[in-house]
Amino acid sequence: MNFPKKQIQAHHQIILDSIADGVFTVDMEMSITSFNRAAEEITGFSRNDAVGLPCFDVLRANVCEENCLLRQTIETEQPVINFPVYILRADKKLIPISVTTALLKDAGGRTIGGVETFRDLTAVDKLRKVIRKQHSFEDIVSKNAKMQDLFSILPQVAESNCSVLIEGDSGTGKELVARAIHNNSPVRDGPFVAINCGALPDSLCESELFGYKAGAFTDAKKDKPGRFALAQDGTLFLDEIGDISPAVQSRLLRVLEEKVYEPLGATKACATNARVITATNQNLQKLVSEGKFRDDLYFRIDIVKLSLPPLSKRKEDIPLLLDHFIDQFNHLSGKKIVGISQKAVAALMLHDWPGNVRELENAIEHAFVLCLDGMIRLHHLPARVVPQGGMPLAATGLSLREAEKRTIVRALERNQWKKMVTARELDIDKNTLRRKIKRLGIVAPHS
Repeated sequence: MNFPKKQIQAHHQIILDSIADGVFTVDMEMSITSFNRAAEEITGFSRNDAVGLPCFDVLRANVCEENCLLRQTIETEQPVINFPVYILRADKKLIPISVTTALLKDAGGRTIGGVETFRDLTAVDKLRKVIRKQHSFEDIVSKNAKMQDLFSILPQVAESNCSVLIEGDSGTGKELVARAIHNNSPVRDGPFVAINCGALPDSLCESELFGYKAGAFTDAKKDKPGRFALAQDGTLFLDEIGDISPAVQSRLLRVLEEKVYEPLGATKACATNARVITATNQNLQKLVSEGKFRDDLYFRIDIVKLSLPPLSKRKEDIPLLLDHFIDQFNHLSGKKIVGISQKAVAALMLHDWPGNVRELENAIEHAFVLCLDGMIRLHHLPARVVPQGGMPLAATGLSLREAEKRTIVRALERNQWKKMVTARELDIDKNTLRRKIKRLGIVAPHS
């Protein structure tokens, strides 16, 4: 039985409207020929308005003009699957979607256009932000067990006025922690003043900290306030405290004990109420035992010690950090990058990150410069992160399965092979962890 053409088209539209994802088709001129109900709801355009228009006038995605996914599929005959982009709705609202494309062929197998399905990722995006918020404190993002322990005590530390020593390798986020303490302290409305002691010679470090009076030395034409004066009613952050000389150590100890200091060339002391937070990437206890750091100063600044693990010990944080940095650089650059490919994430998970979180941030900033569409890919990353021409898995001899196994084994080792604790650190269900351990053939050393 031959059905009338209009009846067939009506049946096709009923089928399209029953699909939860947005669906539209285009002809070889990229004009829309059909548009389902879900596409209307997601884009805000009615079917009557959309049909007949070029698809880029309706979706207005951030890749439409220079990198149209549907045109690529028609020209190369290669489908695109779940590619994330942003589109501009009819009400001018920008929303994230994932796009899948395919060829549209007639009964004879001849290409007559293309079909695109797309899914609104707004809810997924909101959920991701909620999850990230659960694993953050101020601008510090982590679901690592040690970092979560640190998050739990930071409010109490911030509320007190005690001296805090933050230990950690360069790039682990010591200044972020110091700022978080300040922002949650009673002096949050006061200034936060930071100084890198390791970057200054002794004489300059002393004048930077305490300031000087006019005539204190040849070039001192007028008074200059030091960092202690600038941090009055606020917080002074002394980074790389282990690099200061014995003379500066002695003067700093007096300030911490007596709450007074003397600018260079001054005849009377100045009072300070600045809270002091210090940080180091060295082992201060070792420096004390070697006679390179005063023990009385060490005990004075080490009232509360916070230790930050290197990124190599908290690789489970990399996906969270990637989301955080992508949002950050989208805001700064005005771009609308939606995500990062699985191969790129695999490369980042395999890297050792000697520069820690700062190096990861720099890698994503580098990728933002090169990325022109909605997805950061392997070739957008710095060469140091992707060795041997962008083949990180081949270069290290690791498959994705082996990379997953190594991540789980390292987490188990960090937690003395306690599965419940490890599951919490990896943010997965304990039964999921057990299945992965069995599937990957992971055996505890004492088994």
